[in-house]
Amino acid sequence: MGTSSYLAYDLGAESGRAVLGRLSQDNMTLEEIHRFPNGPVRVMGSMYWDVLRLFSEMKLALRKCMDTPLDGIGVDTWGVDFGLLGRDDVLLGNPYHYRDARTDGMFEEAFRVVPRQTIFEHTGIQFMQLNTLYQLLAMVRSNSVFLERAETLLLMADLFHFWFCGRKTAEFTLATTSQAYDPRKEAWSKFLLDSLQIPSHIFPEIVPPGTVLGDLLPSLQSELGVGAIPVIAPASHDTGCAVAAVPAEGERWAYLSSGTWSLMGVEVTRPVINEKSLAYNVTNEGGVQGTFRLLKNIAGLWLVQECRRVWERQGKTYSYDQLTELASHATHFKALLNPDDPRFLNPTDMPEVIRAYCRETGQAIPETPGEVVRCSLESLALKYKFTLRQIEDLIGTDVERLHIVGGGSQNKLLNQFAADALGIPVITGPVEATAIGNVLVQAIARGTICSLEEGRALVRRSFPTSCYEPKDGTAWAEAFKRFQALTS
Repeated sequence: MGTSSYLAYDLGAESGRAVLGRLSQDNMTLEEIHRFPNGPVRVMGSMYWDVLRLFSEMKLALRKCMDTPLDGIGVDTWGVDFGLLGRDDVLLGNPYHYRDARTDGMFEEAFRVVPRQTIFEHTGIQFMQLNTLYQLLAMVRSNSVFLERAETLLLMADLFHFWFCGRKTAEFTLATTSQAYDPRKEAWSKFLLDSLQIPSHIFPEIVPPGTVLGDLLPSLQSELGVGAIPVIAPASHDTGCAVAAVPAEGERWAYLSSGTWSLMGVEVTRPVINEKSLAYNVTNEGGVQGTFRLLKNIAGLWLVQECRRVWERQGKTYSYDQLTELASHATHFKALLNPDDPRFLNPTDMPEVIRAYCRETGQAIPETPGEVVRCSLESLALKYKFTLRQIEDLIGTDVERLHIVGGGSQNKLLNQFAADALGIPVITGPVEATAIGNVLVQAIARGTICSLEEGRALVRRSFPTSCYEPKDGTAWAEAFKRFQALTS
């Protein structure tokens, strides 16, 4: 292997960045080229993504690489959200943010037409009201003129890929997040779409991760002063990229992609779709090189992020490190909460909603920022234990170690809590797993790397990890009994 370079665009719910990955025989290095803010834009009571600004930032990043020969560029984003293209490929309105309230009540609307069990049987996807299927159903029920005029639906990374190279596709890992894909038929679920009166003709061709979509459009080459760079669909769902970069080897390991969301699961070779997986409300999302990600979406560090935002609005500014330090000295297990309770999805005042939850469930009230954050982190760790037990039950095997990757892996307190709650070693890192996985899949597409296993070995050689051993098992076992009562 010679030296090769790939530009990975990694867009999350809070920020986006362009990361240059350089690969050699024994090592991968990363360089952040450009970082830019992201987040919802509220207009007239609705929440949207500012996609044109995001694409402008992405073009700026590519211009910064004009002197670096690139072997490929690829985009990964969050799942479920989409843009609609009309005649002449014009974007019809601003793409909605997945936390927009328009999907309230859409479960009930859908289940009146197609039973919950039938939807799961056709998709194997966890029920979350933010899924593409329910966003589209909301548009059907409101007689959306945009949906009526749409010719193509493109999920977020697919939309950016189209703007880069002109090819309209749906990358597999991203498509599976929609709850409109049938993994058994390996196609969009025409049955579900037709049943819910969602136009199936707007869904594009599905392509596997690692597909070379084409070269950068000539107009962009001229505008940005770059050459005919291949545009590559990596695992375009950010969690798909993060899991591809987990530096694991052997068997009996699980992963946790930790950030705004906590995505916890295992790799399997075929989706697990049965009555038990329906009851556990797990999801079977697409993975890299013939794998599926059997996992659960957990609310994650969203709880802390929103508390921090509220406190900042109130004139109390804390860094995440400061909040973690305050939490480390707060009372143990003063109160617990179910991170996935619907009231935590998009509140206007997260600390107050957390206190109200504790009040309603007959617990002590966390008052200080340290107590609120500790309550959130301890509850997340207990939710990890709750979820891992379900996953172990589904696969019939005990998990011996957990790999935590992503930005949340920098939270040492939560990492230790996870080890304590689970009673198994927790290995953390790399922090930049999503960007690394993006680069790896691009490299596999170009033949720079031969396999996912080879890529993971490269990650182990290139990036440090840390290990947390479990302790305080008795206290956590008692806390877990309290937590189970909250989730029953």
